[in-house]
Amino acid sequence: MLYTIAVILIVLWLLGLNTSNTMGGVIHVLLVNAIIMILVGIIGERHAL
Repeated sequence: MLYTIAVILIVLWLLGLNTSNTMGGVIHVLLVNAIIMILVGIIGERHAL
């Protein structure tokens, strides 16, 4: 589930990057959130084992 949300955030970031520069800060926050969610998923899997 985390990976799905992260992929959605990355896609939204890419769409926002290509369509408009007016929300530049918000678009980069989406990318940072996606990266954090991926890292949390990877770290969580290591602790689950």
